[in-house]
Amino acid sequence: MKIIYNKIIPFRGFKAINLFGVLFVRKGMYMSVCDIQHEMIHTKQMKELGCVFFYIWYVIEWLVKLCLYGKNAYYNISFEREAYKWQCAEQYLSMRKKYSFLKYL
Repeated sequence: MKIIYNKIIPFRGFKAINLFGVLFVRKGMYMSVCDIQHEMIHTKQMKELGCVFFYIWYVIEWLVKLCLYGKNAYYNISFEREAYKWQCAEQYLSMRKKYSFLKYL
């Protein structure tokens, strides 16, 4: 995974953002092994769905979950639920089945 540390992306207040499989990290922030694994899971999800469809699905699901969970919507998105559950499991990506995020809908 390519990681780019910079002062512009992501916006202030955010640690990192995965855009099309490239991880942009706010300069001065520390990315743990678990943080990187979390983002690698998202990259795998993007590859399965195609980046454009991944982002469309992400936003639509976030809007639906916003109505249901309010400020906790982000943590209830299926992509995030899978990534948070497995972010510290070193072997997860090698054993992960395609479209595993669907289990977290």
